[in-house]
Amino acid sequence: MAGSLNKVQLIGRLGADPEIKQMVNGKSVARLSIATSQSWKDKSSGERKEKTEWHRVVIFNEGLVNVVQQYVKKGSNLYIEGQLSTRKWKDESTGQDKYSTEVVLQGYNSSLTMLDSKNSGNNSNLVSENKSSLPNDNLNQDSSNLDDEIPF
Repeated sequence: MAGSLNKVQLIGRLGADPEIKQMVNGKSVARLSIATSQSWKDKSSGERKEKTEWHRVVIFNEGLVNVVQQYVKKGSNLYIEGQLSTRKWKDESTGQDKYSTEVVLQGYNSSLTMLDSKNSGNNSNLVSENKSSLPNDNLNQDSSNLDDEIPF
């Protein structure tokens, strides 16, 4: 379809150490679980509320897999760019079709940036197929200065 776009951008923290596996073709794949959160102030009670979403991320790009394997661990703060993909498989025990929607980093439209500070011992590097920099504006914007209006 002409004029369509499938692009995902996430900034979040890893909930577990990356899982690196070898595929049948000999290449490696990395699987990550990234948490993103939003917070707001409830109008009626005045209390602070928070909602966390978990995102499955699969990295097929060999260079990014190597970086993840060496430098990324549970709690790492990451910026990723990829695309959504839904895969289907059959549950062997029940015979039912199962689905999983994942953010896939593969090819030239993928990037991974480690956002942890250099003081914490982690390098803050951009690793990408086609990106040379990531704008740092608004990355650490405090959400507490946002209006307590919820857009939904």
